[in-house]
Amino acid sequence: MIKKLVTLFKLGRKVAKSDILDITSKFQEPPLSIKILFKILSFSFSSKNNTQLNNNAGERLSKSLESMGTTFIKLGQFLATRPDIIGESLSRELENLQDRLPPFPQDQAKKIINDDLGINTYNSIIHLSEPVAAASIAQVHKAKIDDNGIIKDVAIKILRPDIKKIFNDEIDAIMLFAFLVESLIKKTKRLKLVEVVFLLKEITNLEMDLRFEAAAANEYAENTKNDFGFNVPKIYWNYTSENVMTLDWVEGISIRETDELKKRDINTKKLAEDIIQNFLRHAVRDGFFHADMHQGNILIDNDGHIVPIDFGIMGRLDKMSKRFLAEILFGFIQRDYKKVAEVHLIAGLVPKDVPINDLAQALRSIGEPIFGQAVKDISGGKLLKQLFDVTEKFNMQTQPQLLMLQKTMVVVEGVARKLNPETNIWTTSKPILENWLKETKNPMTTINETINSTSEVIKRLPEFPEIMDKANQALTFLASGQIPQNSNSYNALSDKRSEMVAFRNQSIIGFLLLVILGLLVF
Repeated sequence: MIKKLVTLFKLGRKVAKSDILDITSKFQEPPLSIKILFKILSFSFSSKNNTQLNNNAGERLSKSLESMGTTFIKLGQFLATRPDIIGESLSRELENLQDRLPPFPQDQAKKIINDDLGINTYNSIIHLSEPVAAASIAQVHKAKIDDNGIIKDVAIKILRPDIKKIFNDEIDAIMLFAFLVESLIKKTKRLKLVEVVFLLKEITNLEMDLRFEAAAANEYAENTKNDFGFNVPKIYWNYTSENVMTLDWVEGISIRETDELKKRDINTKKLAEDIIQNFLRHAVRDGFFHADMHQGNILIDNDGHIVPIDFGIMGRLDKMSKRFLAEILFGFIQRDYKKVAEVHLIAGLVPKDVPINDLAQALRSIGEPIFGQAVKDISGGKLLKQLFDVTEKFNMQTQPQLLMLQKTMVVVEGVARKLNPETNIWTTSKPILENWLKETKNPMTTINETINSTSEVIKRLPEFPEIMDKANQALTFLASGQIPQNSNSYNALSDKRSEMVAFRNQSIIGFLLLVILGLLVF
């Protein structure tokens, strides 16, 4: 636990010594207590780095985030898609965090491939290029392999050395900070900060096992094989392991290169709509979506098709969550705020005693300013503040299972805005949600689902009482936004909480003993 405090102090000092406070102060004046804390943490006898002082605000922020590790790089990647919040200039600087980080040496990459895949597979790689892209967790090399007698161009993704240990040390320190915030500021308990950070840790640790990413890419490809204009690269399993993943090389350009896209006569307005609609289609139709769709992870191939890459972070929604999501979003689009409020109550997103008309009125105050405006005219900061005020007023619980979806929707909207500033996510979303809701209410769909469900029930009839208990428990978890109590993740989270509570209690006792000793001595 002392190690976590030291790591947290180091992270806090890095944040304080950077120009983050000065830059963010332009948008939102921080409390005096935060200013004082930053002054204390940033105290140093040495002068500031002159090189950094010569850089502009965006370069300083980009370098600061890069130096603070994976977690902060992920934050920078998110901010890069929101020029409406941080400005165009700063947004362009932060794009460097997406896939242009310093690579690790080629010799290390070769050693990892050799150790993971074995000497025979390593020797069968015809050519391994220098790194073509380097991100926060891994880097990519171009290579050629013999696939059943056919020479194919492939991309080989290799994890950064020691990245798992570095990330877990950082995230454990941040989890301790979240616990301290929850302990000291009671109003933040409803946000479930510890659980959110813990889920981020679980998800990112999966991202750092490339076998899981390969499996996710494979499932994603199966789900989307009939989606016109959307192609997922093929995985080569013989060249894939925990630290190495091999997939088709994509000849294309990054979606951030809007000028080049226009030179190739690619309709960027249509492309912006396609990105939003594909994301929503995958979320509500498949319940499985790409949850890290920043600009560095979307390519446009020579046929003008969207090609996603980097499948380390994928989101999944169960059937009920898909339905609630579609109903809520479509209710906003139809401006039927009472319907949206009813869905919130049915889903258990708000307490049952909340007056439905009051909730509908509050939701109207969020929805109405959106309609009739282009995305660029909507203040992201004001909208987020309004949402927070509403959730606090109605004691709305944070839903961890939907956090990833919410985050990805914001990122996708930001990517679309880069292609077409006039894009409106609401009008673009309407046909996808409308069609999906019609399909789910189709009598034949209902009959087919009933037949499938009935046959499954008959097979498992002896277990029926137990299944009903588990179903009831699952609904409770869905409503409360908690990790299931019979899962390994829940046990691990409980252990973490117990560890932090014990540390807090020991710290309080130690502090009291010091005070008593001081009184006795002095």
